[in-house]
Amino acid sequence: MPRWTEAGGRTMPTANTHGREILLISRCPPYPLYFGDRLIPYYIVRQLAQRGYQIDLLAFYQQPEDLADIPYYERYFRSVRLVQEPMRSPLSLLARAIFKGRRFPAHKSRSWSPEMWELIESQLHHRRAYDVVQLFGGVHVYEFRDLLRRYPIVHVPYESYTLYLERALARAASPAERLLARLRLMAARRYESWMFNAARRVVVVSDLDARTLRRLNPDLRVAVIPNGVDIEHFVPTGYEPDAPRLLFTGNYAYAPNVDAALSLIRDIFPAVRRAIPEAELVIVGPSPPPQLQELGRRPGVRVTGRVPDVRPYFENAALYVSPLRLGAGIKNKILEAMAMQTAVVATPLSCDGINVTHGKDVILARNASEVRKAAIHLLENHELRARIAAAGRALIEEQYTWRRVADAYEMLYETVIREHASS
Repeated sequence: MPRWTEAGGRTMPTANTHGREILLISRCPPYPLYFGDRLIPYYIVRQLAQRGYQIDLLAFYQQPEDLADIPYYERYFRSVRLVQEPMRSPLSLLARAIFKGRRFPAHKSRSWSPEMWELIESQLHHRRAYDVVQLFGGVHVYEFRDLLRRYPIVHVPYESYTLYLERALARAASPAERLLARLRLMAARRYESWMFNAARRVVVVSDLDARTLRRLNPDLRVAVIPNGVDIEHFVPTGYEPDAPRLLFTGNYAYAPNVDAALSLIRDIFPAVRRAIPEAELVIVGPSPPPQLQELGRRPGVRVTGRVPDVRPYFENAALYVSPLRLGAGIKNKILEAMAMQTAVVATPLSCDGINVTHGKDVILARNASEVRKAAIHLLENHELRARIAAAGRALIEEQYTWRRVADAYEMLYETVIREHASS
């Protein structure tokens, strides 16, 4: 039975109530989908709309192209309104971190986004019957607490920025990097210790993120709901790759993906190619920096940049390799690789929030040396590779569909609605 999990291990069955009205206030639009965080609002709302939910979207946009993308998702919403994301000066961020009285603005004049404040006021004035207000994002959306006091709030930061920065600090190489990481970490810990206090529930995608938030604020009620994958889109065809090809995918505007890709090219692939001279490595995804593009000229290595459809690259890969060393939250790339029935070698961090079993549906490798050995072993062992690939697809079908994710959100909504009504 589909379920959601409260931090602490309590699980609850899903609800069957449909047709709720939800106001979604989001740090970003739910499109384009090559930005991994946008998958969550897109697919959850698509599922809920099919179940009769009425959802109004108020979201920040970051670039003009976001406005042109509205037709890709507006059919899932009752209404869509976007406002440009404001600049948040370091001084204003610091002031809210230090001075308790500035944390939650009481008037639009003190908001980072008076325009969004006015939109929320207008939306609540004209349509007061919302069953739930869902906030998607962290520092971008928390500040509207005083406007939303009459409603049960589900806040979805989806990951802990503190956890992200703790890992970044542990791997910082230079004194300057360590200093910057410490300053950011101090600020993140402050914000995440009080930023979610207005929420009936805070939703993150992994137990590690939940534990981090609970460490900062033991009173938080945190629910863990992992991401899903579109198993009707990511469907393996059974195509057999024509070469011992390794694959890594990601958006390279995100520093942990760059770090992983560079490590894969420099520290892992050369040993694989020495053992298997015909081996190839393909690095797929938007925004590869010049350093990564330059390494793409090495023998056997190809850096594609953004592609219209990533599925053929999974189909043409004998092995998906994810040597991520930084980051937080769940990794959609792993869910997609497993859904495409591509065998996966990954660091444990790559599999945060995914219920994998080493040796069954994935091969876990703690460092570059272990990744090299595992990749060579799997490339040379077709039977084992096929078995792991099939088990990965089975795990996705059983536990990580967007239908199951939406079931979990439905149950959570019903819980917070009941709590709010009885308070």
